[in-house]
Amino acid sequence: MAKILDVYCEALKAAIALCLATMVVLVFSNVVLRYAFNSGIAVSEELSRWLLVWLTFLGAIVALRRHAHLGVDSLVRALPPRGRFACFVASYALMLYADWLLTLGSWKQAALTFGDAAPASGISVGLFFYSSGLVFGVSAAIILAYDLFRVMTGAASGEEPDRGQGKRRAHLSAMAACR
Repeated sequence: MAKILDVYCEALKAAIALCLATMVVLVFSNVVLRYAFNSGIAVSEELSRWLLVWLTFLGAIVALRRHAHLGVDSLVRALPPRGRFACFVASYALMLYADWLLTLGSWKQAALTFGDAAPASGISVGLFFYSSGLVFGVSAAIILAYDLFRVMTGAASGEEPDRGQGKRRAHLSAMAACR
């Protein structure tokens, strides 16, 4: 499962790079056209905005997988091992609940706006815009559930190879040690 998630995150990194490159081309060409020819690409702003949303959600998936999010653990470090483990389980349960709410809201919004066309491009707002929340929600749920499962079963250990994910490995091995 870890290998599948790693390959998935590598594909997401490529998609992020593609989104960023497309945004740069769209915005730059629109600026040049407006400055030099007093015209522009009508869909440029809309697509750039949507690509930014996708880029943000896809980047959040990669960051979640690598445990690159911000965290303050000064209180948790002061707790005994069982307290740290309880905080870990509680925090993952809360993250899964928040992820469920985001996924449910994205689903409802996507279904509600599926037939709505964007003003400039005519693309379905529900399909292209709100589905980004669905992709994030499902991906985040899988990553969170996998990490929680590994810690609960004791499968997370410090002997894993470091693939540039030292923080992630340290996080999971510390929680497995609390078990």
